[in-house]
Amino acid sequence: MKRETKLYLLGGIALLIGVCLLFFNQKSPSVEEIDHTMSHQHQIDQTLSETLKNTTYTFESPYVSLNPYGNAPLSALIAFHTDEAQPVTLTVKGKDEQTTFTHTFDATTSHLIPVYGLYADTLNQVTLTLGEEKTQTIELQTDPLPADFPLPTHTSADRQQLGNDLYFLTPASTGYTAAYDINGDVRWFLTTKNIWEVSRLNNGHLLLSADRTSAPPYYMTGLVEMDLIGKIYVDYQLPGGYHHDAIELPNGNFLVATNTPHALTVEDAIVEVDRQTGEIIKTWDLTKILPMEAAKSENWTKEDWFHNNSVAYDEANRAIVLSGRHQDAVVYLDYDTGELKWIVGDPTGWPDDMQSYFFTPIGDDFEWQWSQHSAKILANGDLALFDNGNNRSKDPFTYLPAPNNYSRGVVYHLNPQDMTIEQTFQFGKERGSEFYSPYISEIDELETDHYLVHSGGIGSVNGVATNQPAFFYDHPTLSSQTVEVKNGETIFELTLPAHFYRASKMSLYPPHLSYSLTPGEIRGTLGETPTLPIKVKHLNQANALTDDTYAIKLSKEPDRLIFTGDFHEGQKVKLILNKLGEQKVYDIRVSSKAYSAMCVDLFDKEQIKDNDRLSVTKYINAAGLSGTYELYLEIDGTLYTLHQSVTF
Repeated sequence: MKRETKLYLLGGIALLIGVCLLFFNQKSPSVEEIDHTMSHQHQIDQTLSETLKNTTYTFESPYVSLNPYGNAPLSALIAFHTDEAQPVTLTVKGKDEQTTFTHTFDATTSHLIPVYGLYADTLNQVTLTLGEEKTQTIELQTDPLPADFPLPTHTSADRQQLGNDLYFLTPASTGYTAAYDINGDVRWFLTTKNIWEVSRLNNGHLLLSADRTSAPPYYMTGLVEMDLIGKIYVDYQLPGGYHHDAIELPNGNFLVATNTPHALTVEDAIVEVDRQTGEIIKTWDLTKILPMEAAKSENWTKEDWFHNNSVAYDEANRAIVLSGRHQDAVVYLDYDTGELKWIVGDPTGWPDDMQSYFFTPIGDDFEWQWSQHSAKILANGDLALFDNGNNRSKDPFTYLPAPNNYSRGVVYHLNPQDMTIEQTFQFGKERGSEFYSPYISEIDELETDHYLVHSGGIGSVNGVATNQPAFFYDHPTLSSQTVEVKNGETIFELTLPAHFYRASKMSLYPPHLSYSLTPGEIRGTLGETPTLPIKVKHLNQANALTDDTYAIKLSKEPDRLIFTGDFHEGQKVKLILNKLGEQKVYDIRVSSKAYSAMCVDLFDKEQIKDNDRLSVTKYINAAGLSGTYELYLEIDGTLYTLHQSVTF
């Protein structure tokens, strides 16, 4: 009798375990998978590679593909084989000599010819010259520009002093990463969301932001190395994401503005990224170098206290230069030790024991910079920066109103031995509030006494300049002015009806141009998303979400899960991933004030819905996850099953 009871008991336990396992193992429909850019590109490369193995493509009958990667509509690829190695000269016909582009490719038998600089909505003529004898013209019909593409409202050019380099701009509000020629015509653009700086690497490729957001308002997952045809060679992922600026160091690595992962402050960390592995090999944490409460500008917040918006490297002195917008300070750090060497800016509001880090101005026309951007050391050791000019004072009682204010590109000569500073160049003050940009913008030195000054965030409401980005307001007028100044004279000007973060002048065809079908790589990691140290009980009693009240949407990329939903301010929301009782519980923060930059609303104006709900996005990185998880949501203590699963 006892034996039968024991058997019944064991059988009951086994049944209970089986029911539990059945519950926890029942597989819901999988979350929709989104094709990652790199995997999509790999498919294109494979197709191209297979196509080009067909040696029947000849100079007379080449393979031609317009916009082969789908993200650079004014580019194309031409490919063919020749029996003997011969050079090929490509000519892309422009409207005149200075907008016609020519490049000669090295001799080979397998020719891969990237074509840049096409016009939109045009039957473009592209001429190929093989060796010194054979010539043929290929016609390429392009589509019109997107309807929302910003086109110049004003362009002027002193053509005698200009070549055929293009002006590359990156958007800050709406718009496209694009390049304009000296006529103001668009000759290249990307359809992907690659914001922040775009620069050219020593190998001829571009360095620009990835097109995936890692956190609001504008933190991207990392950097990409791309060519102008839209081919990505390396996607560098960073645990703290990327914002504002990154440069190539002399050793080939990258110096990157980032965030400290999972910290409560932002834009106060810089890292060196190993070019070959994507690993972070050196970090500068500004919270350990500078006082966070000092010299507060109007836009200072506890979270965004420094707001580093540029990185530069002084090779001669092994130092890095950073621009702290919210302390009106350019700081200079020893690369090896991280030790603070000097600060450029008004010393008002800094502790007494730090006054020795500041310079003494000389010269009658000297002015300090305010809320600056784009700080860099020039070849002669001078400091160039864009002086946005916000308020032009630390004292609210003496703030300069926006209608009376101005922005400018400025160059300072520094004498670190005597700790003196002298202003040697400025452009913009003479234009007054019509050149006033309270955020973003840049200055570049092209050669001695030759600068590109870009005021990217000019704005007004009802004709009156604003002291915050005009994008905050209803019905604003937005513009940017990119001005090339040589020996004190304006030789080029481009005005666009939108805000653009930065502008750079670069050749369309660099001397070291390389395109190949080698597979793109992902280097680095997004890191592991923090979980709450709790477990949620009674998942088997979870309710079903029977309506679309919270507008829940789930999607998956190969390296992360993306959760979006609409919630009221302050609601307590948790996302639960469950696998056979193993739980990962993530906090979904619902707040209109994120741990983020001061201009969060600039890029998230649509975050607040008509029903006063906040649109919230949470990224769950794949690091630390393995297998299939059922998904649950807890909202203000009520548990819901999402009837979806995700597999990593």
